[in-house]
Amino acid sequence: MQVYKAINSVQSELSTIGIVKDKRNSQGAGYNFRGIDDVYNAIAPLLAKHGLCILPRVLARECVERTSKQGGALFYITVEAEFDFVSAEDGTKHTVKTFGEAMDSGDKATNKAMSAAYKYACFQAFSIPTESREDADYQTHEVKPSLTNARFAQAVERIKEGKYTTDKLRESFALTQEQEDALVGALTNE
Repeated sequence: MQVYKAINSVQSELSTIGIVKDKRNSQGAGYNFRGIDDVYNAIAPLLAKHGLCILPRVLARECVERTSKQGGALFYITVEAEFDFVSAEDGTKHTVKTFGEAMDSGDKATNKAMSAAYKYACFQAFSIPTESREDADYQTHEVKPSLTNARFAQAVERIKEGKYTTDKLRESFALTQEQEDALVGALTNE
């Protein structure tokens, strides 16, 4: 089975060069990381040299709309993906399954999640070393806390009693669409 020989050959070369965490997240925590371009640039020539292809397959995608601290929309995406590592020599393959997560305020959250899944599949399959210990990505998002159904029901009762305002509820918590609808329903049915 040539696929394992090819994976090992790529892994062997990466073990001597590694991928240094030389990108810096300047938001919030301020940590170093390895970006997707660093991974592509390091492994692409090695994949070609050793006849190894990596073919992605997204099994599932979940999107949750969150609210940023400033009140804007954030799309939190999780993808479940498989990557077939295929030997060009004999067609044998090994499949690596992983997840990718990302947030974005525009239309790039799915792309970011897929890049994260690919990056970590490669990190794990090839055991790519680094000089740094921390691991994370470019952005740190501040997200409003979610409101459980029980706490939501208590908040609605406090609003009805005049002890809490709907604006304060929306400002303090990221409400799901169901909670928004329930809130409007509860306050208009009085």
